[in-house]
Amino acid sequence: MSKGLFITAIGTDVGKTYVTGLLVKRLRDAGVNAGYYKAALSGAEEQPDGTWLPGDAAFVAKTANIPEKPENLVSYIYKEAVSPHLAALREGNPVEMEKIEADYQASLAKYDYVTMEGSGGIICPIRWDEEHILLEDIIKKLDLGVLVISNAALGSINNCVLTISYLKQKNIPVRGIILNNYDGSNFMQADNKRMMEEITAVPVLACVPPNASELDIDVEVLKGLYK
Repeated sequence: MSKGLFITAIGTDVGKTYVTGLLVKRLRDAGVNAGYYKAALSGAEEQPDGTWLPGDAAFVAKTANIPEKPENLVSYIYKEAVSPHLAALREGNPVEMEKIEADYQASLAKYDYVTMEGSGGIICPIRWDEEHILLEDIIKKLDLGVLVISNAALGSINNCVLTISYLKQKNIPVRGIILNNYDGSNFMQADNKRMMEEITAVPVLACVPPNASELDIDVEVLKGLYK
């Protein structure tokens, strides 16, 4: 039976897509039939032929060597680099929960382990017109646990703790934390890692150094995050 995991971050520009690519690559390099899915992507990249490339999906597909076109890995692609709810208000084509469910199930039918990447941080409006959809609604609908991507920079304790506290308040399972762009020789970053774990009671499962090309985590541990 196929399994899924949702990836969120403590904010924008933390490296959620970068770490997601390494995570899926780690599974696929170990021979696991692993795939990727994203409900809504904003800020697509215009190509010379006038088409729009979903950059996050393209990065993960290339990094993890997923043999699919990037546009097939995303349900909704918007041009403007704003929250999906605002992009849809400006461009049309608002997110429909039924399509997300169907596309996610289609991904599960092709892959044993599906990594679903969110948009922005956990409190990201996906649709906000006559219907309201937040990321948490999608996570609950698909019955997924969450892996939180953080950094260890100044202020990251606050942002990480608030993100995990929100997830717990919403009764969403938190599988762990991965720290991106981590320098263990930096005393502040090392202490931030310790404080995140102690305050949230959620383990840091891996630390990704700058410009890493691999995710240093045991494959069986990684597979165990998927439900």
